[in-house]
Amino acid sequence: MKNVLVVSNFKAGRKRAIKYKKAVISFLIKNSNKFKFISVDEISNMDISDYDTIVAMGGDGTINSVLPYVYNTDKVLGIIPCGTANLLAARLKISNSIKKAIAVLKNGNVKTIDAMKINGELGILRLGLGFDSDIICKTPQSLKNKFGYFSYFVAGCLFALRLKKKKYRLVINSSEEIKTNASCIIVANAPNMWQNVVSVAHKSKLDDELLDVFILKTKNPIVFFFELVRIILKIKVNNSRAEYLKAKSINIQNKWCYAHIDGEKRRYNEDININVEQKSIKVLAK
Repeated sequence: MKNVLVVSNFKAGRKRAIKYKKAVISFLIKNSNKFKFISVDEISNMDISDYDTIVAMGGDGTINSVLPYVYNTDKVLGIIPCGTANLLAARLKISNSIKKAIAVLKNGNVKTIDAMKINGELGILRLGLGFDSDIICKTPQSLKNKFGYFSYFVAGCLFALRLKKKKYRLVINSSEEIKTNASCIIVANAPNMWQNVVSVAHKSKLDDELLDVFILKTKNPIVFFFELVRIILKIKVNNSRAEYLKAKSINIQNKWCYAHIDGEKRRYNEDININVEQKSIKVLAK
């Protein structure tokens, strides 16, 4: 780690990036040849050719913004978790503690992981439709600023009381067709939720070169919470309520829908095509 570009979202996670900036500067003065701080909105106008490490100082949305600049390159992604969820950091065992997060940067342990491409757009965590999209897209920013990650838990409980089912047609690996009525579909590279408490996949790894697909088939809140308990207890078996798949590519037939990619709201007016991008991101991890 010689030349470091720090891409910050100072609004994320109750503005933790502002609190952590001094500690990061102190570290970089001692451990880099040169460094520069920019806001997440400035990276598209930056010449990043001189930088070997790009540190995302924010949440999962900030990491998502940085992905195109490290994707399939020798540049390394560093993470200072400052967001609401920090799911990729949790998956990589990077602590929300600024001292421990800086220690990961200092140790310099590089891991190469998969990413995913959704209609040409890069993602690192997941695409969520239905219930999952509602939680991410409809939880007010003011609530997230006040209660942090707990706001997603509250929103999840509320939206679970009004689940709706929709018809979906999925094509797995360009060959296997699945027609289903579902209240939620998640296609994930990193399927962990609520830090690492819940995972909607079985034996998933960030470098397994596979996407994990979770299909929730119920709109009954009681049945949903029963299935959630099974997920928490790691009892993940295909049944009439839920289905678990692994794939390298997925096509979801679609006319229009709201969704999210790594916590960022999207609207699609065409089919959704998702592919795994194998071993395409170098990241500093514990």
